[in-house]
Amino acid sequence: MKKLISALKLMLVMMKTGFFTFGGGYAMISMLHGEFTEKRKYLSHDEFMDVVAVAESTPGPIAINMSTYIGYKRCGFIGALLSTLGMCAPSFLVIFIISLFFDRFLEITWVANAFRGIQIAVIYIILSAGIKMLKQLKKSPVNIVILCVTATLMVLFSIFSVSFSAVFYILISGGIGLVIFLVKYIKERKGGGSK
Repeated sequence: MKKLISALKLMLVMMKTGFFTFGGGYAMISMLHGEFTEKRKYLSHDEFMDVVAVAESTPGPIAINMSTYIGYKRCGFIGALLSTLGMCAPSFLVIFIISLFFDRFLEITWVANAFRGIQIAVIYIILSAGIKMLKQLKKSPVNIVILCVTATLMVLFSIFSVSFSAVFYILISGGIGLVIFLVKYIKERKGGGSK
């Protein structure tokens, strides 16, 4: 019963995030970070960064993947189920209602202008989340090199209209991290075995 109550509370937090965050999953990262690492202390910053990496590299929207993981970590299967439902329900309801009269809705001048303003705010929210995560990134030479190379490639590919999925950046960076880990592991095993 205790788990169910905790899962229901988690569902309400996810619903709040779903209702009051515009701009999709990436815009929700900042709100989820504030809610679960700073306010509620459910996750450490490093664990939250791992959740972002896993949620981005698995199929599906990032915010839903993150909510499923956080729900599972806190309350098991029922937490994952209710957290996911809490994150999805607000978006589904809003989109369903808007879809009923979307064309007429956008014909209203002040509504169209409001959406333009929201677009600008969404860019800020996503940028803010990225800067916050960047500040808290461990400043190792490998991390800095991967970040600089990835950012440079993203800009160059955008300028020259080269189609390259963000998934490949994640897979390549993960592969590099795995190779570095294996090299360190092998060196430690050899160093430990010779003593």
